[in-house]
Amino acid sequence: MSGAHLGILTGGGDVPGLNSVIKSVVYRSLEMGRSVIGIRRGWEGLTHLCPDGKNDADYIVPLTRDNTRAIDRTGGTMLHTSRTNPSRMTGSKLPAHLSPRELEKYRKGDDSYDFTPLVLQNLGRLNIDTLVAIGGDDTLSYAARLDREGFPLVAIPKTMDNDVRNTEYCIGFSTAITRAKDLITRQRTTLGSHERVGVFRIFGRDAGFTALYTGYVTSCRCLIPEHPFDLDHLIHLMVKDREHNPSRYALVVVSEGATWRGREVLEHGEADAFGHRKKVDVGEVLAAEIKAKTGFGTMSSDLTYDLRSGDPDSIDRLVAITFANIALDLLSDGVTGKMVGIRQGRYAAVEIPEQTAGPRQVDVDALYNKERYRPNYYGKLGAPMLLD
Repeated sequence: MSGAHLGILTGGGDVPGLNSVIKSVVYRSLEMGRSVIGIRRGWEGLTHLCPDGKNDADYIVPLTRDNTRAIDRTGGTMLHTSRTNPSRMTGSKLPAHLSPRELEKYRKGDDSYDFTPLVLQNLGRLNIDTLVAIGGDDTLSYAARLDREGFPLVAIPKTMDNDVRNTEYCIGFSTAITRAKDLITRQRTTLGSHERVGVFRIFGRDAGFTALYTGYVTSCRCLIPEHPFDLDHLIHLMVKDREHNPSRYALVVVSEGATWRGREVLEHGEADAFGHRKKVDVGEVLAAEIKAKTGFGTMSSDLTYDLRSGDPDSIDRLVAITFANIALDLLSDGVTGKMVGIRQGRYAAVEIPEQTAGPRQVDVDALYNKERYRPNYYGKLGAPMLLD
């Protein structure tokens, strides 16, 4: 490959809207006279490349108008993705092309490996002089690391949890709310036919934005990680909702990270590259508790992966296209080390959040009614149209 290239990658969970970013970056870059190299499987693409280029076809794809022309019509990411943290990789994830002797150069004291020097080496070999990194707080925390190492990049936030710090909006969030509303609306007919209590588990490991705004547009009770709920009080509300509903059903939307007072949050499985383990399905556990205490039939429905499948809604497509073009505006002006975001309802260039900052969370006092387990609907005059 000759000349310097712009690199682009997507990391973490897929969301609708990623392909819109990729296409817009490619089209705008080509107009600016810059070629684009797609890096497949997120940060893994920059740690698992062989120095001799033998597996470049597995991880590197030149991006053109022809091969990106129609990608914005579908969800997911054409570059594929992974949950890879080059600064803390463990034995089962190590690049196969490195010998035991070579691995020792990257070993850290805690029996993991920091492949940042290898990432920088691969970027140099590919003649990539600037990078656009698209991801959630984990993926972007490594982008912040590369920025500290002096590599020029711009970050774009995406996550259905909408919990990346320094921005009020992340790509994927609107589609998640739109899809959750549609799914819950359809399932109301079954809940009413059987007079059941419906428990809908939804994204939100550490932040309750997805459950909160789904509750807002569906008029449902919602449970969020930021405010542990009281089980007896919730059941009292469910009984009242069911009594006042002519169809004799009730429903509640539950963040995957929601907890109730006096109970430990249970996790299972192996931790990912950023130290996260899966949480036990709170929806199933809660539905069983409600049934045991009330005798009502219950239905637990896990909406999580349905929300990230398929094409983006109009807002996510609009934001994705705009974020991509702002990223290229910044690069054109020589600005790097920033993340494109929204602050006070306006597009902005903000600091890339560090992982130590943790996720952005719901302002419970301003946005959540702790007695009714509902969003606050009042006091909106002067607030941004879409988000607070």
